[in-house]
Amino acid sequence: MAGFVKGDIVVIPIPFSDLSGSKKRPALVLANLPGDDIILCQITSQQSNDTYAIAIDAIDFASGSLPISSNIRPSRIFTADKKIIVRKAETLKESSIVKVSNVFMKLFS
Repeated sequence: MAGFVKGDIVVIPIPFSDLSGSKKRPALVLANLPGDDIILCQITSQQSNDTYAIAIDAIDFASGSLPISSNIRPSRIFTADKKIIVRKAETLKESSIVKVSNVFMKLFS
């Protein structure tokens, strides 16, 4: 699979809480680490009370778009093996990547 960069949106299988199966969901690439790991954060179409959530829609993408308006959840970070990535779906515009980076700086300061 091709390399991924910060700002790519990929599709990965997310397991159900009871581990009975999984559903394909989008995730934002935060960092492509050496080796097999990649750092991602959750993207959801659900409204959230999370003060760090960042709303995104079609104008936030350099290429492609998600089918509906969604929220990036910087407070939901995880590491995954690159092998589970089903495909690269979209890429955020640089201005949207900066917005996400600024929220991370706020979150961790």
